[in-house]
Amino acid sequence: MDLTFTAEEKAFRAEVLEFLRTSLPSNIAEKVNLGKRLTRDDMARWHGILNSRGWLANHWPKEYGGPGWTPVQKFIFDNECAIAGAPRIVPFGVNMLGPVMIKYGSEAQKRHWLPRILDGSDWWCQGYSEPGAGSDLASVRTTAVRVTESGKEYYVVNGQKTWTTLAHYANMIFCLVRTSQDARKQAGISFLLIDMNTPGVEVRPIITLDGEHEVNEVFFTDVRVPVENLVGEENKGWTYAKYLLTYERTNIAGVGFSVAALRRLKEAALAVQCNGRALIDDPLFAARLARVEIDLENMKTTNLRVIAAVAGGGVPGAESSMLKIRGTEIRQELSSLTRRAMGSYAQPFIEEALEDGYDLPPLGPELAAGAAAQYFNNRKLSIFGGANEIQKNIISKMILGL
Repeated sequence: MDLTFTAEEKAFRAEVLEFLRTSLPSNIAEKVNLGKRLTRDDMARWHGILNSRGWLANHWPKEYGGPGWTPVQKFIFDNECAIAGAPRIVPFGVNMLGPVMIKYGSEAQKRHWLPRILDGSDWWCQGYSEPGAGSDLASVRTTAVRVTESGKEYYVVNGQKTWTTLAHYANMIFCLVRTSQDARKQAGISFLLIDMNTPGVEVRPIITLDGEHEVNEVFFTDVRVPVENLVGEENKGWTYAKYLLTYERTNIAGVGFSVAALRRLKEAALAVQCNGRALIDDPLFAARLARVEIDLENMKTTNLRVIAAVAGGGVPGAESSMLKIRGTEIRQELSSLTRRAMGSYAQPFIEEALEDGYDLPPLGPELAAGAAAQYFNNRKLSIFGGANEIQKNIISKMILGL
């Protein structure tokens, strides 16, 4: 693949930069760059700005509301957004459910759900992991039993999901549910869309190591779900789940966010003094910085290859697992080096410092207060979306046949 941008691609990059300069709210970019909390309104506002421009679902086909970009255009856009401090688009509707719906949903489902993803009418969350069924998703035990009541068919759902990101904001959840106990475990799973306001749905917060309420437990007690909310065929949900996970793992890699984090880390290492010289001149620190930069450059190439495969009609295979492993390791190393660069300023965890309007003296180009919180939060990257150890098993099976 030729990694030199064409004249058209350079012109597109200029268009993206101008859009970000004029349309990205400065207060939101500042929060992102300083590691402060984003509110639901912040995330929804950026979602709406992108949708108004037609750039929200930039990997969807044009007939469903996508902009019709090439893989390189998407790569340019994602990187420039991250560098500018644009918040990550909440991925569950746009990046996860959308592709599954486009490929496997009925025409009626596409007409109803896809526009609602784009205009923000629905805030989606993901119901995959359960206690005892994380990386081994085929072990899900949440059940959906088909019943007929007053001439109308429903699924009655009972069970529990965990680590459900932003479920406290969501009004819809897409779930893996067990619809057959007789078939082998992968063959008895279905993909179901559930309204979070249905009686019997309960959301309980999980407070993580960094003090954040980002994830939740979701409980289902005799929750009635219309049969028309089944995506695809009953007991074929494992196929749809695997398709979705290739997109999730590619997104978890976060190439653009790593590029932005590396830039900020270099600025901090230039500003911070260590034994009378800039930290970036310390041989040990400089060696780690160089190593992670080399790894990131290699990952950029892999990311382009995976996106190109998807654009050509394929589904990322082992490459998405490779990208997930290296991408999460790189992001963790960057957050570790950032925390080291901040030194003693990054040791205390001051929860209030993550709120908008809280002031601390800056250390270099950013406040140090978010460094520890980001470091701890990024520990999860190598676990969720399929633990990296599981990804290595996938790679060995797909490539080596082991």
